[in-house]
Amino acid sequence: MPSPQGSVVAISSASATLFSIGMAFLGYWGINEPGGWTRADRLIAALALVGFACLGVVPWMATAPVGPDAPDAKMRIARHLFMTGAALVWIAIVVAVVLI
Repeated sequence: MPSPQGSVVAISSASATLFSIGMAFLGYWGINEPGGWTRADRLIAALALVGFACLGVVPWMATAPVGPDAPDAKMRIARHLFMTGAALVWIAIVVAVVLI
C-alpha cells in the first residue's frame, strides 16, 4: 500500500519539531552547567542524543529513493525511527523531571 499524499512532508516536519522541543529541553535542563555529571545526567543525555539521532535520520530516510517492488519500504523505516526518537526524547524529559 503506498504512503498517503503529503506523508513525507508531515513526518519530516514532525521530526524537526520534536528535535527542536528536545533541544529546548536540553537548554533548559542545563547541559552546560559546571560541575561533575551524575549517572542520571549521563542517562538523560544518552537517551536524548540517541533520540536526536533517530529524529535526524527521519527526513533522509523518508526521502530516500525506493524500488518499484516496495514503494513504502523506506517510509515504514522512517515511521519506526520517528516513533523511537520521539519516545526516547520524551523518556529523557520524564527521567529528568522525576530524578532531578
